[in-house]
Order: sequence, then C-alpha cells, then structure tokens
Amino acid sequence: MAKMRAVQIPAARLPFELVEREIPEPGAGRVRIKVQACGICHSDSFAKEGHWPGMAYPRVPGHEVAGTIDAIGAEVAGWKPGQRVGVGWYGGHCGYCESCRRGDFITCRRGLVTGISFDGGYADYMIAPAQALALVPQELDAVAAAPLLCAGITTFNALRNSGARAGDLVAILGVGGLGHLGVQFAARMGFNTVAIAREKDKEPLSRKLGARHYIDSQTQNPAEALTKLGGAKVILATATSAKAMSAVVGGLGVDGKLVIVGAASDPLEVSALQLIGGRRSIAGWPSGTAIDSEDTMLFSALTGVRSMNEVFPLERVAEAYERMMSGQARFRVVLTTGS
Repeated sequence: MAKMRAVQIPAARLPFELVEREIPEPGAGRVRIKVQACGICHSDSFAKEGHWPGMAYPRVPGHEVAGTIDAIGAEVAGWKPGQRVGVGWYGGHCGYCESCRRGDFITCRRGLVTGISFDGGYADYMIAPAQALALVPQELDAVAAAPLLCAGITTFNALRNSGARAGDLVAILGVGGLGHLGVQFAARMGFNTVAIAREKDKEPLSRKLGARHYIDSQTQNPAEALTKLGGAKVILATATSAKAMSAVVGGLGVDGKLVIVGAASDPLEVSALQLIGGRRSIAGWPSGTAIDSEDTMLFSALTGVRSMNEVFPLERVAEAYERMMSGQARFRVVLTTGS
C-alpha cells in the first residue's frame, strides 16, 4: 500500500506526531483530497487540548484544507478527480434533525467537524464527505484559499447576514487573524468601515486594508468614538476578549447589533439599559456550510480580499502551531505539503 505523511495528536495534550500511514480509500459519499495547504486555526486547540466532548484519538487536526480531488467513492455525484476543492469547519450534516429539515445545516445537532469528527488536513491526503466540498476559484492558489475556509467564511458570512447595508457604519473589533479579513470584507461590501484595536501601530495596516476610521482602544474610549461617528449599525467582534466586547456595546447606534465570532471564555458584562434604550442586540454567528465557503472564496477572488499568511512546511507543524497560539503570527499560519 502507498504511504503518506500525517500529523496526529496521539491523545489530549500530547505533542504532535509526524507519522507514516497508508493512503486511505474513500467510502460511499466521500472523496479523497490530495492536500496542498492547510491553515492552522485557534480552534485546532479543541483537538490538541481535548476540549471537544467525545474526541477520539489519535486524530489528525486541520479544517482549513485546500487541495485537489484525488479519488471518488461510490454514490458521489457532481464531483470529479482533479477539481480544486476546499474543506472548512463544516464537515457534513445529518439531514434529519430539526435544523436540517429547515435547511439550516450549520446548526445540525449531529453535524460533523473537519479535523475533530474525522481526520483533517494536517496530512498529504484526507478523506472528506462530498457534502463538505467547496470549489476553489482559479484566481486563488492553495495557500491563499486555505484561511478563507474558516477565518474567511466566519467573517464574510457574519457580515453579509448582519443586516448592515452599503453605507452603514460597521466596526471590526480586533485586527488579527479574523479581523484583518473582516476589515477587508466590510470595506469591499461598501460599509463605512471602522477598525478597532489596542495598538496605534495597527492603524496604517487597517487603513491599507480598507478601514476609513481607526480607533485605538488604549487611548480612546471606543464606545464614545463610535458614537461620535454616528453609532455603529454592526460591530463584528473578532477579538477573543469579553472585556473588549463589553466596552464597545455603548457605541452601537439605534437598532445596532454586536455580532460575536471571536470565542471568548469569560462572560460579557452589559447593562440592560444599554440594550433597551437603543433597541441594541447581541448575537453570535457560526461559520457556514460548504456553499458559504464557496461564496467567500468567489467574493475574495472578485474583490481582492487576501489573507496575510506565514507559511510552514508540514514537518514544522509544532513550530507553526506555537506561532499561531502565541498570537504573534501576522496573521494566519498555513502548512504546506509540497504537493
């Protein structure tokens, strides 16, 4: 049997292992992908640290996967070998729970997660459900496409479903792995885009990415600054700080919405009067399904949205993962297989 390299987590909180495995064969409803690039996401820590309930080990993580279809299993329609595809967080849905019956596949009660429910993209090859595949546009190479399959879809999909319209004041809280994409998407969607970050030195980059306004939350009160601009229709919270989120709620305009995509572990502190007086609201948004990933990549190809990436070969996975977890990466970390 032919062999491949894979990076596995042998058990929770143990170091990564670069191992040799047999190249797997796709079963019914599945395809085999020859992986070219796989982004490293903070959510990979769920597998690494054992925070996901019911995790089975060993597990190959990775849910920002870009490559080509290498083989197709039985009962797969509409896909063929050689197509360039990506796989994101969404790894498939059951089709029969209440959410699925309503067509809301991303909230499926039995939904699969790539790199958690089944082996992901830290490998030369992976097996994926056909329903999880998104076509990659020709304009995007694998390294450019990979981060769009999680960081990209999360910010793009949240913004396009936020209720904001072209011309509205939309703020992006945090200019990091998610936020630097959020600023680009917001600007290209026609929003009056505000970037909010803790460092003054992020202002030039934020403006280059498309922000018309910049708020340094270390030297300014972000809520007051947003109010002076007229109040935000939407604030997209990409930072993983509940304190930072709480600090901007007062900057929402009438009927404004705080949309949270950055997973903070600590609780938000918000006054009920802040919400009641201006009919303000707080909501979360998950990533999206395969067609949402496809939309994200197409929009990015059309408008020039690009992730800023640090690229590492597969064998340097431990270094790459620590670079991501340190928060020092600018702004996404991507593994390549050399394929």
